[in-house]
Amino acid sequence: MSTIAETRIEADPNVPIIRIVREFAGTPEQLFRAHTDPELFARWIGPSSLRTRIEEWDARSGGSWRFVSSRDGEEYAFRGCFHEVRPDRIVQTFTYEGDPDGVALETLWFEDLGNGRTRLRTQSLVDSFEGRDAWLRSGMEVGVNEGYTKLEEMLADGTA
Repeated sequence: MSTIAETRIEADPNVPIIRIVREFAGTPEQLFRAHTDPELFARWIGPSSLRTRIEEWDARSGGSWRFVSSRDGEEYAFRGCFHEVRPDRIVQTFTYEGDPDGVALETLWFEDLGNGRTRLRTQSLVDSFEGRDAWLRSGMEVGVNEGYTKLEEMLADGTA
């Protein structure tokens, strides 16, 4: 029997924050590795229609990252810095290079639910409600849902 996990994406009404919550059939260690191992990360991040290549990846406190996603000859580059990397939490910046002023501060929490399940909570703080709402209109929901579905599949087949 297969179950489809539900991803909750919420916009805070008082602060320009997007919160995402999803439960996975995987341990916190597996989810952490999927977010810090560049080969694994490139396999699941974003919509299924995009291919991602990692150009820089130093997943440690003080490290930085950059990846480029492409489709039909178009490229979309993203970059940021890892401010804190530890097994239960990652704090990083996130910037789409097409909007270099739109820097988000992201925090990811890996919450052990027991029985090999983990709740992933993500919070992205942007500098304005307009910026937040532009992210929400950008199609990010498709990328988040399709990416997390790929991650769930990787957890199920043991590659993550």
